[in-house]
Amino acid sequence: MKVLIVYDSVYGNTEKIAMAIAGAITGEVKVLRVGEVNPSELESVNLLIVGSPVHAGRPTPDTKKLINRIPANALKNVGVTSFDTRFSEKDKGVGIRILLKILGYAAGRIAGRLKGKGGHLVAPPEGFIVNDAEGPLKEGELERAASWAKGVLESKK
Repeated sequence: MKVLIVYDSVYGNTEKIAMAIAGAITGEVKVLRVGEVNPSELESVNLLIVGSPVHAGRPTPDTKKLINRIPANALKNVGVTSFDTRFSEKDKGVGIRILLKILGYAAGRIAGRLKGKGGHLVAPPEGFIVNDAEGPLKEGELERAASWAKGVLESKK
């Protein structure tokens, strides 16, 4: 199985999650930052995983640009899923929790856009927790990312 993991990262946290996911997947795995991806590469993969930090409830502008560049139905026979790095609602005050509920998260938006390009969602989008805007990742998140990746592979079979 050919797997492509695409990510954007501002402070390195999303990149760490992408690498943990890649390390848990067997087979041919390629990890690229969003700016390194040529949309024509997507035609030859079996599984596409896209990750981004959350910016006002959305993926980064570069992540959105990449997805917009994917031709319609280009992901027709490709399994897709997504992840993001985010704050935990329960660790924040009432005002921030309300704002997070209103804005939402990037992973679901990414998954919806990948499905809109013809991809088949093989696993629900996932969020991985950072302790603060610049990180670090919450303890155990790299292990949780590896476990999530194994579950994604199982659902793809």
